[in-house]
Amino acid sequence: MSAIPAQQGLRTCSRTACARRAVATLTYVYADSTAVLGPLATFAEPHAYDLCETHSERLSAPRGWEVLRLALGSQQFGPSGDDLLALADAVREAARPVRQVVEQPRETGRETGRKGHLRMLTSDD
Repeated sequence: MSAIPAQQGLRTCSRTACARRAVATLTYVYADSTAVLGPLATFAEPHAYDLCETHSERLSAPRGWEVLRLALGSQQFGPSGDDLLALADAVREAARPVRQVVEQPRETGRETGRKGHLRMLTSDD
């Protein structure tokens, strides 16, 4: 099996001397003694390992650990249709003008002076 050279922008396998394209991400849940192998994560994480197809198939865990394999076959590259619709809705919501209700202050006294935007009031008491 020959290694495919890494292309710029594509993530490669984390295994030493493997230059194949990563297709899965491996993370560990130490508290549960579980290794989780799932679809390639959206972003490279410092405590996760990206694996190529060969290394993800050969994955084994230490004695007493469980390997949880999530389905890789339905993996999509890029955002889904639902993601794009949610993004469009968020942009529309952010673009709507905000209606501001300006409440007139209740005056309890008489104005005796001004300095810029500040007013001095006296008490009616």
